Formats: sequence, structure tokens, C-alpha cells
Amino acid sequence: MICSPEVNEMCRVARGVNHGPAPIPQEGKWVQSKEIKDVSGFSHGVGTCAPHQGACKLTLNVKEGIIREALIETIGCTGMTHSAAMASEILPSKTLLEALNTDLVCDAINDAMKKIFLQFVYGRSQTAFSEGGLPIGAGLEDLGKGLRSVCGTMFGTEVKGPRWMEMAEGYVTELALDQNDEIIGYSFVNLGLMMDAIKKGVEPGEALSKASGSYGRFKEAVRTIDPRCH
Repeated sequence: MICSPEVNEMCRVARGVNHGPAPIPQEGKWVQSKEIKDVSGFSHGVGTCAPHQGACKLTLNVKEGIIREALIETIGCTGMTHSAAMASEILPSKTLLEALNTDLVCDAINDAMKKIFLQFVYGRSQTAFSEGGLPIGAGLEDLGKGLRSVCGTMFGTEVKGPRWMEMAEGYVTELALDQNDEIIGYSFVNLGLMMDAIKKGVEPGEALSKASGSYGRFKEAVRTIDPRCH
């Protein structure tokens, strides 16, 4: 180790007691994390690209410093979906440190990786106090039935008002309006459930009907509109 002349001329003073890093909660244990292999947990990170054109939600399940499971969800950018496809191959089996210094193609995914890294190394993971953490595959539980990301897509203008197009329940097919033309409910199709039924051989029309529903005071509507056409 090369030291400056000023340091070389100093006398040595003992550093005293060094207790090491403060323990952080990880999967039901308190761990003094000194190396990447000391880090375990299940957590999420959200990142955006420089122009904020799109965002990525990254979910990782880490066991002893190694990424065992990765869920990459994107919104707002068509190109990001292909970057996410590559990231799903790149991330599993890498250590947290490798992943932090790996080009994940899309800046939003890289940003999400930085955010989730901080969650893990500071003991802020979702499983900080869950004994043993979560099994591999737990990330899919975030997607629910049909394994589709929960998306919300809304649009509004001053002259024409709001249009709700995608809600937690699914693809919005109609908006219910009252006598004042205010939204009081909507009908929807859960596309994940519909596609699951079609893959099992259910006739598409029947699958569509079974996967459809409504929310709010839809049946009290004075009139309904298609939010994408009217």
C-alpha cells in the first residue's frame, strides 16, 4: 500500500475496539453482512430510464448472495420488453454484485437493479423478518391468476374528461355513466383468465363471457361508452 509522505511520518495509534458492521434483518435472522454471500432476501426495485419514457419493476429472490429468481415487469416502452426478456436470462445465477455491474440492456432495468441492491444490503427486504424467506417461484404470486402484471392505464383531457382503459381487474370494455355523465362503474375482461380457458379448449366466446365482470354501480348506468372509441 502506497502512503503519502505525511502519512508515513505519522506515529501509529491503536484503533481500539472494532465490532464490525451492524447486523441487518434477513429472512428471520440478524446477520453481520461482510460479503455478498451473507445477503439473502426477497424484494422489489423500481427504476426509470433517463427520459422517463418507461419504468421497470424488478423482483429478485436472493439466497446466499446469488439471484435464484427474477421477475421483470415493464411499462411504457416497447423496446424495454425485449430488454426484459434478455434480463430474465442474464440475472438468475449471478451474485448481487455481478448483477449490479452487468449491462441489463435497458437503463430502467439497470436503475431498478441499483434500487433493489440498496434494499438488500440495508436489510429492507420484504422477507427481513420471515424465517427462511420465500421459496423460489414466489415472484409469480405477485401476478395472480393468469400470470399477468397488474397494470393501470388511464387517459384524460380537459375537453373530453377521463377514460379508464386498464384496471387491476383487467381490460376495461365499457364505462358506466350516470345522468351527469360521471363514471360510476365499468365492465372488464380478465385477459389472463380468458387465455387460460382458451388454452384448455374452451370456445373463445364462452371463455370471454366467463372472464368478464363489472365493478361499481355498472348496472345503474344511464348509458355506457367504450373508453377507446367514444
